[in-house]
Amino acid sequence: MTLMEILSGRSVIVGLKGESKREILEELVDVLEVGDKITDRDKVLEAVLIREEIMSTGIGHGIAIPHGKSEYVSELGGVLGIKQKGVDFESLDGKPTHIFFLLVSPLDVSGPHIKALARISRLLKGEDIRQRLMHAKDREEAISILNEEESYP
Repeated sequence: MTLMEILSGRSVIVGLKGESKREILEELVDVLEVGDKITDRDKVLEAVLIREEIMSTGIGHGIAIPHGKSEYVSELGGVLGIKQKGVDFESLDGKPTHIFFLLVSPLDVSGPHIKALARISRLLKGEDIRQRLMHAKDREEAISILNEEESYP
């Protein structure tokens, strides 16, 4: 599974507008169009917010991987959001978060969800890709960076 199999071109946002954790999460969930992979935007947002209450998904190094499972999700979906300025996302290292990768999946599907989380973590562990994504000028450049990184074995 590649990340581009989860993302579509419109589910990559360079220049997130939100200034708070909740605003960022709302902006990311809003990209998942109702009827495509989700059937109820508010319920999916609620699932992601509940997961955040358990423990922040800000994993450090400027990365957050918010995620949630919901009966209102028909298949694994993802959104990549980038905010160069950074936001306080209650990250484990206490530093601002710049790269947000939202994952949502159906309640009864664990395998692809876990594989996607692992794939994102592996891909974003390198400082170079994090810097390149954080400074991407637009959606096309961010997609190109992901495609390039995923083409390596």
